[in-house]
Amino acid sequence: MSDSQQPSRAGSEPAPRSGKRFYGIAAGLVAASLLAAGIVVAATDGPPGGSGTSPNILMVIADDFGVDASPCYDLGEDKPDMPTLESLCGSGLVFDQAWVNTACTPTRATFLTGQYGIRTGVGSVDAQLPTSQTTIQRVLAERTDYASAVIGKWHVGGRPNQVVADHPGRLGVPYYAGFLSGAMEDYRRWPLTVNGQTHEETAYATTKFTDLALDWIEEQDGPWFTWLAYTAPHTPFHLPPAELHSRDELTGTPEDIEKRPKEYYFAAAEAMDHELGRLLDGLPDGERENTTVIFVGDNGTPQQVVQSYPRGHAKGSVYQGGVHVPLVVSGASVPRTGEREDALVNGADLYATLSELAGATGTGTGDSVSIAPLLTTAGDGGRAYAYTEAFGQTKRRTGTTAPDVWAIRDSRYKLVHYDDGREELYDLSDDPLETRNILAEQPAAVARLRSQAENLRRE
Repeated sequence: MSDSQQPSRAGSEPAPRSGKRFYGIAAGLVAASLLAAGIVVAATDGPPGGSGTSPNILMVIADDFGVDASPCYDLGEDKPDMPTLESLCGSGLVFDQAWVNTACTPTRATFLTGQYGIRTGVGSVDAQLPTSQTTIQRVLAERTDYASAVIGKWHVGGRPNQVVADHPGRLGVPYYAGFLSGAMEDYRRWPLTVNGQTHEETAYATTKFTDLALDWIEEQDGPWFTWLAYTAPHTPFHLPPAELHSRDELTGTPEDIEKRPKEYYFAAAEAMDHELGRLLDGLPDGERENTTVIFVGDNGTPQQVVQSYPRGHAKGSVYQGGVHVPLVVSGASVPRTGEREDALVNGADLYATLSELAGATGTGTGDSVSIAPLLTTAGDGGRAYAYTEAFGQTKRRTGTTAPDVWAIRDSRYKLVHYDDGREELYDLSDDPLETRNILAEQPAAVARLRSQAENLRRE
């Protein structure tokens, strides 16, 4: 069984957890309200199985959040208390084989453009996405009547001393409010940039991003697409406001954070979940019943807090712990509610998916395959191979250049290839944690996957 093919969490009532209840609604009631709300999806001729009304689309990105941290997947012994996310999983479709890149910058670039990094030049943290690229925001502006905004973490504008404040606008984002760089030094004191203007912000970042999203949505009088990229639960590990999490007996001192990093990582994830619930509850009258919610992680869990995977198989690697992330689409017009989907998904696929949901079909990039048909019918669409890569990386501790690497998988086998010639092959159906390299045992699988990757990289 692969690491995502464990007994379903999302298909049953979430297990009760100890701790505070945040906004006065038990997890089961949140699930019921989400289902009753009628969160919908749409293609050119209207939402599958629903009305022809253009749906609002809320895409939520969790930062450094792998499947081992998500309560909707069984990998990992400990889980944060995230009733909002569990409710979305219970009322939507959970994807068990979603792949992204090894770090946030290249993943976000693929989300934005629907292209692999070998096309855009974005293969590592702090790379800069060229402003000539066609983004999903440009597509929606040119081909639909959607208003769109990006709220929260950006991190495709280059190194901190390189990024320009209006980089989102130069890539076609009509409204941007958030944090331009990668990791905040302090969640309670950070630079907030709004449409090219930057000032110091002292509100807790997760709460501020939620407020900004609610404020922008409140101003819209037509269909909207909100890209909400939380920095949580990315480092620095910290103690969120007490009313936002259920972790007990945390002091917030550097010594306690160093001793128990996972508790603080979970606290930040719970704070994100609380605020996402507040956002959904706070949508204007008539909006929530016509809103699609997509929740996705941008890369795997950090090494300090990763669970189950071997050491080194976490964020920053092309192993499953670095690239296998949660993905859920929830809505009343998704007939496959409370189900799981085993089709392979690449991060680049969200570009074509968002286009189709907004009614701008025919905008695929070759790298991007819409998963919208899968929301209605199992086996309708998907891809035969998933691909990921990392290049141009510099090891921060040593300043040395890391070897370029790519990985490709099919429904069973996964090939890892380094530019120095090293290769590894894993049977994910039998060895989901990638503990045994079977390269010499399966020459046909190696040749087939290598050929597919070479063809993909030449296109």
